[in-house]
Amino acid sequence: MTVTSSVRRRLTTWLLPDTPPPLLVGVLVSVVVITAETALLGLLHTAEPQRSPTAVIYILGVVALTIVWGVRLGVGVAVASSLVFNFVHVPPGGLHLTAVQDLQRAVVFAIVALASGGLADLARARAMEARQLAAEADIAADVARCVLGADDLPSALRSGARCVAAGFGLSSVSIEIGDAPDPAKAAGATVLELGDGKRRPVWLVVPDDTPPATLERIRDRIGSSLEEVVNTAVKRQELLGTLRASQQATQALLSEQAALRRVATMVAAGGPPGTVFAAVTAELHRLFRGFHTALLRYEPDRSVRTVSERDEGGRVLPDQPSRPIEGENIVGKILRTRRTAQIDYDTASGPIAEELRARGVHRGLGVPIIVDGELWGVTLVLSYKPGPVPADAENRLLAFTELVATAIANTENRARLVASRGRLVAAADDARRRIERDLHDGPQQRIVALALRLRMAEDAAAGDVPAARRLLSDTVRNLTEIHESMTDLARGIHPALLTQGGVCPMLRTLARRSIVPVELRLQVPGRLPERVEVAVYYVVSEALTNIAKHAQAPVALITVDADERSIWLSVRDDGAGGADPEAGTGLVGLRDRVEALGGRFGVVSPPGQGTTLTAEIPLAQPDPHAVAESFPMAAAG
Repeated sequence: MTVTSSVRRRLTTWLLPDTPPPLLVGVLVSVVVITAETALLGLLHTAEPQRSPTAVIYILGVVALTIVWGVRLGVGVAVASSLVFNFVHVPPGGLHLTAVQDLQRAVVFAIVALASGGLADLARARAMEARQLAAEADIAADVARCVLGADDLPSALRSGARCVAAGFGLSSVSIEIGDAPDPAKAAGATVLELGDGKRRPVWLVVPDDTPPATLERIRDRIGSSLEEVVNTAVKRQELLGTLRASQQATQALLSEQAALRRVATMVAAGGPPGTVFAAVTAELHRLFRGFHTALLRYEPDRSVRTVSERDEGGRVLPDQPSRPIEGENIVGKILRTRRTAQIDYDTASGPIAEELRARGVHRGLGVPIIVDGELWGVTLVLSYKPGPVPADAENRLLAFTELVATAIANTENRARLVASRGRLVAAADDARRRIERDLHDGPQQRIVALALRLRMAEDAAAGDVPAARRLLSDTVRNLTEIHESMTDLARGIHPALLTQGGVCPMLRTLARRSIVPVELRLQVPGRLPERVEVAVYYVVSEALTNIAKHAQAPVALITVDADERSIWLSVRDDGAGGADPEAGTGLVGLRDRVEALGGRFGVVSPPGQGTTLTAEIPLAQPDPHAVAESFPMAAAG
């Protein structure tokens, strides 16, 4: 089909050229055609002498020559064909014109020439229009290939403009999209708005000397197709941008997940906190190439300590002492708001900002690390470039920090579990030594003395009965004292009132014995499991002891509330505050005792604002298998 169309197009171009060949060539071709027709008619007459020659064969030449060279040559060929036919084929031979026959034949040939010329002109115009449409279609196809084949939109517009310029023979063309081109930039040029205005505006800027007919052709013939192609290129570019963004987001997500898997694997393997923190900053550096990354932890004295830090090259920086949170910086903002913060260190204030400016840091982004509901620290990304931190950095850092908080919580819980197990073992050893010492210093010595007295009574029974009676009386008294001593020792280990009456009577007794006045708010419907009652007793007892020793508080408030699932305990004072659970006080043992029962323990003690101790203990027995699954390494140890 393509080959046939090409042959037809070439034949049409040859028979109906846009500009006829020179007239002299037409005259020469006419002489040759008339001669050939006359010779052919002679051969036919020789083959059939009985049939009279006819001039119809000359009409073919008239039509063909008229189509190629026009009506003027066609009329001349018609007259010449009539004369030659009359001279050669009308008997008797020679040039003897008969007016009626010559006129009739000339009129017929002239009418054929005129009709052929008109049809030829019409066919030539249609052929020219078809060739022009085909050429414009080829231009539109080339423009579409140039625009849609480019890698990016600016290159597509430049390539399409070159194709338009080459197709219409223009010196320069540019394609603009969106708002109309700036008049200053379009000076000395003609601006065409393409399309119907229903889609994104497309503008074609052509030289000012472009012929009006060419402008009309561009506007009417390729305008709508060019607008559609350009808008398709724009949509394609937007789709490619969306796909690239999706690919980047997917790749970033995969990188984050891979980073967290590596950190989680290290936590599960029982890695120490320092190693885990170093691994966290290493993974942050992989996610934020070329940025300074750090992991910071808040201290109770409103300072911040760097637990792991890497420069823009990923190198680990040496440990630094805690720094006070002063001035305007990220850690101060997050401490106040508990929200993500960005800062321009070129304008920030305070010693931390001055130190970072000295390192060449310009911008910073920090995300709070929330562990068990408390603000633990900050993941920090610092930029050495004056420009802002990338827009997607916050979302990526937020997603990563949530998982980092879980890893840190697991690491710290594991460390606390190991430490608490050690403390519990040490406490058990101390308790055994204390019981042994108490037994040795008290009942054991008295029992030895009692045995000696019994031997003395045995010796005196034979001769001195009064002395024997006195020894036996002393023995009974000593037995009574030993019994009382053993009772007191047992009560020191587990209060008898707690066993007999439950937690509420015991708390009232503690409140009465307390040096600091105590207000009780008890909402406990009945008896609790013994292990829970013992834990509540020791938490309240230790808290009241600390208030009496350190708080200098005028009053203490104890609140206990329980339902069928848990018991909530709060001991609050309005004293000096500043209690630190990590400073080796009895609060560490209380945390261990509460967490050993599957509970949660917390201390809030800002300096000068009192101390609030809270505990939540489930009433159900914790599942040892669940604990082993949560801390496999600790359970195995």
